[in-house]
Amino acid sequence: MSAKQDEKNLQSEKSGASLPLQQMANAIRALSMDAVQAANSGHPGLPMGAADIATVLYTKFLKIDPLSPEWPDRDRFVLSAGHGSMLQYALHYLVGFADMTLEEIKNFRQLGARTAGHPEYGHAAGIETTTGPLGQGISTAVGMALAERMMNARFSDELVDHYTYVLASDGDLMEGISHEAISIAGHLKLSKLIVLYDDNEISIDGPLSLSESGDALKRFEAAGWDAVRIDGHDFDAIETAITAARKSDKPSLIACRTVIGYGSPNKQGTSGSHGAPLGEDEIALTREALGWKAGSFEVPSDLLDAWRVAGRAHASSRKAWEDRMQAQPAEMRNRFERVTAGTLPSALDEAVDSYKKQLAEEKPKWATRKSSEEVLKALVPHVPEMIGGSADLTGSNNTKTPEQAPISADDFSGGFIHWGVREHGMAAAMNGMALHGGFIPYSGTFLVFADYSRPAIRLSALMEQRTIHVLTHDSIGLGEDGPTHQPVEHLAALRAIPNVNVFRPADAIETLECWQLALQAEKTTSVLALTRQGLPMVRDYEERNLCALGAYELASGGADAEVTLMASGSEVEIALQARDMLKQDGIHARVVSFPCMDLFEKQPAAVKADILGNTKIRIAVEAAIQMSWDRYLREQDCFIGMEAFGASAPANQLFEHFGITAEAIAEAARKGLA
Repeated sequence: MSAKQDEKNLQSEKSGASLPLQQMANAIRALSMDAVQAANSGHPGLPMGAADIATVLYTKFLKIDPLSPEWPDRDRFVLSAGHGSMLQYALHYLVGFADMTLEEIKNFRQLGARTAGHPEYGHAAGIETTTGPLGQGISTAVGMALAERMMNARFSDELVDHYTYVLASDGDLMEGISHEAISIAGHLKLSKLIVLYDDNEISIDGPLSLSESGDALKRFEAAGWDAVRIDGHDFDAIETAITAARKSDKPSLIACRTVIGYGSPNKQGTSGSHGAPLGEDEIALTREALGWKAGSFEVPSDLLDAWRVAGRAHASSRKAWEDRMQAQPAEMRNRFERVTAGTLPSALDEAVDSYKKQLAEEKPKWATRKSSEEVLKALVPHVPEMIGGSADLTGSNNTKTPEQAPISADDFSGGFIHWGVREHGMAAAMNGMALHGGFIPYSGTFLVFADYSRPAIRLSALMEQRTIHVLTHDSIGLGEDGPTHQPVEHLAALRAIPNVNVFRPADAIETLECWQLALQAEKTTSVLALTRQGLPMVRDYEERNLCALGAYELASGGADAEVTLMASGSEVEIALQARDMLKQDGIHARVVSFPCMDLFEKQPAAVKADILGNTKIRIAVEAAIQMSWDRYLREQDCFIGMEAFGASAPANQLFEHFGITAEAIAEAARKGLA
């Protein structure tokens, strides 16, 4: 049976429930208001208002199997309006996800419960992404829908043919990131992306009209979407709109006009139902208004049975998919299973070692952004699931390899995405691609513009996703573009995010090793901070990946070493020059390269102590602020770097102007030893 025929047959299986959809929707409302009340915290308004939309989606369209939640060809559902998390938790309990028990619902928002305040990826089966920061969910979903089309281009309809559905709020559409995301989706004609907009005309402050007068439908249409408005409480209208959207050759927005807190006699349609419990008295009135006779946290058995039947409707679809998978040629089946599991090809380590030997022999004096480009040329052919991109800075970030054809609306088989000047949307879409599975996304912009993408980078780290951010022009070394483009505080800011490895390599070999580590970090987000200016080789060949320690002794000072010079990136060269100067004065200094503080912090205390050493003085050198280095500096030690914003001038003049020179380092060492 083909995937298309299988889908057609299953739609007939889901032609309707044995009980009225209104009663099934009311089960969502009851569980949501009970859970929020028990927690004395939460947002009952959205689950109650959007329950009818969700009921139609889950009973008539959504292709999932709660007993096989990781099925690769399942539809994706993203609750972008993450504050309405009880909508998703109630649905998961009702359709039969094994880990979403009634006890979990009762423990909503409690420590250790799967039912966190906002949906969190990895906490419960079926939650496709962490949401809560508005705009992130819809933007992440764009990456999921893009990944689906790209996987389809590689493996055909037989193995990849599913939709991405989003439930979004007014807040999602007001956040600037959503503008970037819908523009990307419209440009690429991601027709299997369907956004259900909970158009309830209420914000926290009150009526939406207090802050918004735009036309959401026209905005989406202008971006290349289909857009319609319907009654979000009319089950037939919801079904008709979703059916039409599934046939469109564009992404679709369905604006569902709803009543927030639907069913609550005194709070529906007001901001009072948005972010606080309804109260026991109002819940009693709501039960009466809805005709809900069951007690707190109770769902009548006939209703629960109807929901469980709906939840199992696609079990046969999943089984048919498994049969098709087994019928594939072994090479395709193995490749699909490898990339969806996120396992690196066995040939990668050999390719890294071979190229490391070549670099050690040739000793190129490249900028590390150029080194990164050359590393990608060597590695991407061995790891074709690496998908590159850039925020309209391809020639500056050096993230595209010759074999990577651009992705387009007409051809999703390529390996490079032109994101346009949309750093925030790019980073969120990368998260969606990683979450979908099948790809390792990496994309570039300037390090200073990491401020635009930081919220999505943080979510990637929170979700333990392997996304790789190539951030070039990493210091005052970029020169004449001046302080608006020269990052000063950015390394410290990125290093402050848990579960982000910030790599700042010093030469081509360190760049290669850092790329290898980023690829191997399956549950960690990586940043590669790379130079615009050329750098000499400071490393010789060694089979071990020294950067894996986070820091290592690059140049020894011998048994008589009195000074330890610590540096990252372009300042390693300067530290080595200072070492030579000090040697002429009879002062023995050692140099420690610090390509990744985050990995260094994971080393055992004894290893860290050995690498840092116990010389009389340590000097840290980085063309950035001191903040990251304080933990390695003692009272007698010092830092040489930036204390304020940069300036516009050639790079060599700037390093001299700001005192980041070998002479300054040597003088600081002499003073420290005096």
